[in-house]
Amino acid sequence: MSPLLLVLLGLLVLVLLRGRTRRVGEPPLITGWIPYLGKALEFRKDAHAFLEEQRRRHGDVFTVYIKGNYMTFIMNPLMYPNIIKHGRQLDFHKFTNVVAPYTFGYPPVDDVRFPGLGDKISSSFHLLQGSNLTLLTESMMANLMAVFRQDYLNEASDHWRTGLAYDFCTSVMFEATFLTMYGRPPSGWRHPGMGPMKDDFLRFDTMFPLLIAQTPLWLLGNTEATRLKLINHFLPQKMSQWSNRSKFIQQRAETFDQYDTLKDMDKAAHHFAILWAAVGNTAPATFWSMYYLMSHPEALQTVRQEIQDVLNQSGVQICCDRDIVLSRDQLDRLLYLESAINESLRLSTASMNIRVVEEDFHLRLDSERSVAVRKGDIIALYPQSVHMDPEVYEDPQSFRFDRFLVDGRERTDFYKDGQRLKFYLMPFGSGSTMCPGRHFAINEIKQFLCLLLVYFDLDLDHQQRTTLDCSRAGLGILQPTKDVHFRYRLRTATDHHSPPQTTTD
Repeated sequence: MSPLLLVLLGLLVLVLLRGRTRRVGEPPLITGWIPYLGKALEFRKDAHAFLEEQRRRHGDVFTVYIKGNYMTFIMNPLMYPNIIKHGRQLDFHKFTNVVAPYTFGYPPVDDVRFPGLGDKISSSFHLLQGSNLTLLTESMMANLMAVFRQDYLNEASDHWRTGLAYDFCTSVMFEATFLTMYGRPPSGWRHPGMGPMKDDFLRFDTMFPLLIAQTPLWLLGNTEATRLKLINHFLPQKMSQWSNRSKFIQQRAETFDQYDTLKDMDKAAHHFAILWAAVGNTAPATFWSMYYLMSHPEALQTVRQEIQDVLNQSGVQICCDRDIVLSRDQLDRLLYLESAINESLRLSTASMNIRVVEEDFHLRLDSERSVAVRKGDIIALYPQSVHMDPEVYEDPQSFRFDRFLVDGRERTDFYKDGQRLKFYLMPFGSGSTMCPGRHFAINEIKQFLCLLLVYFDLDLDHQQRTTLDCSRAGLGILQPTKDVHFRYRLRTATDHHSPPQTTTD
């Protein structure tokens, strides 16, 4: 017998001898037989299918051993409110304070060398909301318009151009978001080398699931070198030369400068982490919104007409040589567009809301039931199970652009077991840990789609379809398994004043 096989057998025996056993009052325990990995491979292959199978076997609450962690999944959305309101015994930050520094390459913010840093960083997120959201939205509109004007609005109106939809969305959103957050270079308005930087970003993002899982860097090829290249873009001496930085980034930079113990590379790594947070999920969310609209001509026509109506009501004349400005108030009036985006998020979101158990206790699930949980375990909500539940959403696999509208208003009444759900759509997390940039993200996607639909005729290559890549389940918006070709051309003045027509030639 080979030495390697002996080691593996030894590990298996060790796991079997020392493995965890279910205690009285605890949920059903699913461990698997692979040492350390447990059920990780099955979960990664198709998390939704795996969890639904466990629910059929074990009920709404069960514990799964996945890569060294015992994770208790709560599969009934009627139980979500009780889980989310727990603050003292269930902690979100303990998990992020470990995985984020490892993923992005900065020291933990709760390190004794940086007293108060975590609280100051958290307080900066209010600059993504309220009146500051208005300023960010206006800046994003201007930067999106500039990118579109420079790269895509300089062709003859009858000339079809071809592109890859995911690449198109990523290129535009990456540069416009970068400009909005971090500002413009000393000369001109475009940062040099933005294309190669985006490519490095995508290479890093490919490895993101493995970094979150804290896979040793030496196993990830050039990932550490790629991350270092990206971090170097945000060194303080470089950023100090950029103008029109967002208040959000400006305040964070000022906070970092208060700590002499924080190295320049550490500061830069924090800024890079925000870039990923701003683009990593927003780019694929933009793609899916664009893809589903192009795949459903009636939805595209309705949304395009709504955009044109809102602009016309403001006296805006639409033509290719005139820039469009959509205010935050106008974006809020685009109800069909917002419903279509929410429907795209429902179909493509596979995020996981997690909390770390702070002490052994009985977790109250509802008025009649509780389960025993252990300190150090993870409590997980998996919203995709709600988003794909036919009891909550009729025909859940289908894209219905007006699913979140009723009688011209936003629809918020969705039910499970005859009870109205408080949490029925959860692309941005839940409770106090909801993504602080969620309103900005929705506005970004709206702005991109507005410019795209107003200025261009669009034609998806219907011979090419794509599906969701389930390998990133648990981390946010799923990416497509492959990119898809599409055609686009400038719309004429006549197009802007007549019912939109889909292109089939």
